[in-house]
This record gives sequence, C-alpha cells and structure tokens, in this order.
Amino acid sequence: MGLPDTVRVKLSSEEAGYLSITAVVVREMPLGELLDMILAVAGKELERVREVLRRGALVSGGTRLRWEGIHAASEDLRAALKKFPDSDPSRRFDARDCVCVALKAAEGRVEIPRRVGAAHRLLGRRSFWDALMELAGERPPRYLNYCYRQRADCYVAELTPQAARELQARAGELRYSSLVKQLRQARLEAVEFYLARRPGAGPLL
Repeated sequence: MGLPDTVRVKLSSEEAGYLSITAVVVREMPLGELLDMILAVAGKELERVREVLRRGALVSGGTRLRWEGIHAASEDLRAALKKFPDSDPSRRFDARDCVCVALKAAEGRVEIPRRVGAAHRLLGRRSFWDALMELAGERPPRYLNYCYRQRADCYVAELTPQAARELQARAGELRYSSLVKQLRQARLEAVEFYLARRPGAGPLL
C-alpha cells in the first residue's frame, strides 16, 4: 500500500492560552504540502520524516497539526522525497537571488527579509541590504545546505571583529529603530544568506 495523495489534518493554534477555546480546522491536505512542512522542521532525512508521519503530530510556527499516523514504506517515502530539492554545494553564490539574511550573534539570531533590509530611510541613498551584499562581495560566503524552512540555499560568512563593527555602523540605515538597537547591542559572529533557486536554473558554475 503506497502513500495517500491527501491527508486529513486537524490544525489548531499552538499559541492559545490555557483557558482559551481554540478553533480546530480540519482539511484535506495534499501529501506534498504536509511533507513540505515536515521537511522545514525535520530536514530531508528519511527516518526522521518517517517518524513524524508515523507519530501524526507536528508544530509548525504557531500551528499544531495532527493526523492519523501514517506508516510509510522506505521506498515509497524515498520516492516522495525525491520531488524536493537537495543540498548542492556546486551552486555559486549570486547576490541577486538572496531573499533573506540571518545575522548570528552570541545572543541569538536576527532574520532580515530582503524587503526589510532593502527599504531606504527617508532621503537615504543606501540601504542596510547594500552593506550585506557588499560584505558578501568582499568575503564570499561558503555553501552550508538547502534550508527547507526558507526554501532556499543557505550560505554563511564568518564575521571578523572589524566586519561586525562596520555592519553595526551601517545598521542605522534600517527603517526600524528597534532592529537598529538590537543589531548594535548584539555580538555579531556570522551572516547567513538565503538564496532562492530561480525556476529552471541549474548550478551557477
């Protein structure tokens, strides 16, 4: 017996308070959509994905998903997972495809989508996104893996103390004062760049 095409999934809010009454939504979810959400949490590791399917429960963001446990044969699950991208270290970094960055610090990490980083302050001629892309040009990031949560290839660049100070100096180009304060107080260590794959595009050799 192969894998089902759709799965009956119950969705509820994971953020509800103890006394809250949370609405439960039931929907027929395509198996590919459910696998996509599982991969974002578990990665593309067959045994881990199979265990989540069998357990019938997953927390994704603020949503809890529950379904009747699925016992997947290795060959069936392997065939289903082939439809999803694999990590590909041969892909060269291209800043044009960068959709998000994550600044890693001793205190945690700060994710900055392109639309936030590229937004100019009033009368500003440069953006914080420009500073991040200039950093990538000076210190080519190394390939890390394919991130299923971001649906993008992840590259990382370690920060020297000087590079960290230069980024913090440019943080004032961001529109959001709370983000500026957070970055300037952080002990920055590295930057992760997430590059979306263009449809039909192969590795940039």
